[in-house]
Amino acid sequence: MRFIYQEWNEELFKQLKQLQDLMAIYNYLLMKLSGNVDETLKLMERLQQQGILDQKYDLEEFKKALESHDMIRKGKGGGFSLSTKGERNLRKDAFEQIFNKMRSAGAGNHPLPYEGGLSEEVLPERRRYEFGDNPRHIDYSASMFNSIKRSGDLGLGMEEKDLEVFESEKQTSAATVLMIDISHSMILYGEDRITPARQVAMAFTELILTKYPKDHLSIVVFGDDAWEVKIEDLPYLQVGPYHTNTQAGLRLARQILLGKKHANKQIFMVTDGKPSMITRPNGQLYRNPAGLDPRIVNRTLDEAVICRKKRIPITTFMVTDDPYLQQFIAKLTELNKGRAYFSSVDDLGNYVLWDFVANRKKNKGRR
Repeated sequence: MRFIYQEWNEELFKQLKQLQDLMAIYNYLLMKLSGNVDETLKLMERLQQQGILDQKYDLEEFKKALESHDMIRKGKGGGFSLSTKGERNLRKDAFEQIFNKMRSAGAGNHPLPYEGGLSEEVLPERRRYEFGDNPRHIDYSASMFNSIKRSGDLGLGMEEKDLEVFESEKQTSAATVLMIDISHSMILYGEDRITPARQVAMAFTELILTKYPKDHLSIVVFGDDAWEVKIEDLPYLQVGPYHTNTQAGLRLARQILLGKKHANKQIFMVTDGKPSMITRPNGQLYRNPAGLDPRIVNRTLDEAVICRKKRIPITTFMVTDDPYLQQFIAKLTELNKGRAYFSSVDDLGNYVLWDFVANRKKNKGRR
């Protein structure tokens, strides 16, 4: 997907003004342009010529700095591409952007379906604090001692690594498949839904790799068909002229999860359209983009039922208020006994990460 800015773009100007430095601007545009480094650098030059990007930035020096820090690499044809370090940096930035937004919104402003009547029994044993632990279980005396022992400072220079918490429950590992709709509707009508989906995939990956290393995460994309995407390919994820074969996506996600030994298995699905295609048992494709075709809907709902029988809940994040999609997801959620949310593209990351962390805490076993 290509973005060409030839005239003053007020929305882009507002977005860039909110970013703090040149690296943040670069990452934002790089995300928009599907990881295309050359197009991103050219766009930054055009934006500076138009006065959208501040003249104080030396873009040539910035490009040299990216290369010297091994963020980008020059190919045989002379063009630049992301290095492994650059791909990791983009994932890290995606996670920080979403997590900082979640923190600034506050714990009470997220959409999680918390259930009442839950309690935890705190045990006398202590351990190191881990991301997602209940702050009420922090042993502040032991944590303060760790801080003083580490730094020799009697002040308040406590860091996360100093924290200890009282043991309450044993965290079990989880296997998650994140399904992303890449049908053509994800970029139709002037609304870019694939960029937030791409950002969520990278942030989710960074969350798992850094905070829950015992977990497993697979990324599955679905259009006319479904296939698994490697972590290093996430920055370059694009849509195509595809229908929406939700059936194929759910089937592949289920097959992946059934091959994992993790105690908890789940599917997160990001979509903006009703199912419009299925793969018949003989391998032939059947498509109907008009309305809700019973043949397509029923075969797709069959997959949701199979997932429920295999104890694989499906959490759906709808990034449009299409009534056909809402009708279909309501039935899918009922049959699978999963969860469903309607989310704007701006809040998609908040919904996905909050739901994952919160509901993970419900799937614990007592030590």
